[in-house]
Amino acid sequence: MSIVIISGSGGLVGSESVKFFSKKFSKVIGIDNDMRSYFFGKSASVEKNISNLKKQFKNYSHYDLDIGNFAKVKTIFKKFNNKISFVIHCAAQPSHDWAANEPLVDFSTNTIGTLNILENIRLNCPNAKLAHLSTNKVYGDWPNTLPLKEKKKRYELRKSNKFYNNGINESMNIDDCKHSLFGASKLSADVYCQEYLKYFNLKIGIFRAGCLTGPLHQGAELHGFLNYLIKTAKEKKVYKIFGYKGKQVRDNLHSEDVVSALWEFYKTKNNCGVYNFGGGRKNSCSILEVVDILKKKYDIKLKYKIIKTNRSGDHIWYISDISKFKKKHKKWKINKSLDQIIDEMVNY
Repeated sequence: MSIVIISGSGGLVGSESVKFFSKKFSKVIGIDNDMRSYFFGKSASVEKNISNLKKQFKNYSHYDLDIGNFAKVKTIFKKFNNKISFVIHCAAQPSHDWAANEPLVDFSTNTIGTLNILENIRLNCPNAKLAHLSTNKVYGDWPNTLPLKEKKKRYELRKSNKFYNNGINESMNIDDCKHSLFGASKLSADVYCQEYLKYFNLKIGIFRAGCLTGPLHQGAELHGFLNYLIKTAKEKKVYKIFGYKGKQVRDNLHSEDVVSALWEFYKTKNNCGVYNFGGGRKNSCSILEVVDILKKKYDIKLKYKIIKTNRSGDHIWYISDISKFKKKHKKWKINKSLDQIIDEMVNY
């Protein structure tokens, strides 16, 4: 029997992973206690997702528990021990802003929760491979020091800086900057993963993700900008743009492409380490550019309000350089373009 454990199994990447890996493994173990509803309210709850997964996949078993509780996490890993061959760690408090409201909850979920996963792999299934979903916020506000040029609808990197022309790569500094408390807790988890890889020789891939998205995303004001923006436009509500004139840039990767990358990571040998991960330059957009696409292509007009003050430490321009991952995993490619991602969300 081969087993995959997926933390945060009710979320966007987690639920997509359950669907995909239920066909690849004899048993799928999901861990999720719907903390998303606590973070962002009932409208962001993943309870329905979890219920659907239980009904659709006979080889799926669900555990409603807090990953910050070592003893409870231990019961799962000890029960299945060396039968576990892959762990996908998606569970997190994902909001830059929310973390400042309850730093202890953020730290417990993001840092302690990750450490609990790592330690249980070390003790119970040290040959298993771990894919840890990190974030581009580990770089803090260092990306804002890049030479940027303000254009009509977006900020863009000046041509004089060719080093990051394909996006930000893994060489960017993570020290001596403002991370946000969310960025700090995720950075701590990121470094712990690196230590368990280098110190204990566990098999770990650390994916520093840009915007991972898709129609199943339960976007909220404080997290999941593209999904939330489109949902707000369809519901004819007012969307708040926090700073940078709406010209801030992000790259976007569809959840199906995320999961196919995780599969390639699992299958490939000698590929552990840190990867910047996202949609890359082709799937990048600013808020104002999305507003234009919705208006011109779908006749959907977004009502928005630009607030002059930006989110503290927020990125002005962030595009992931995914060349390192692609070089190691030559079979993987992005199948969903930005236009397809937006189209799926609009018509969902």
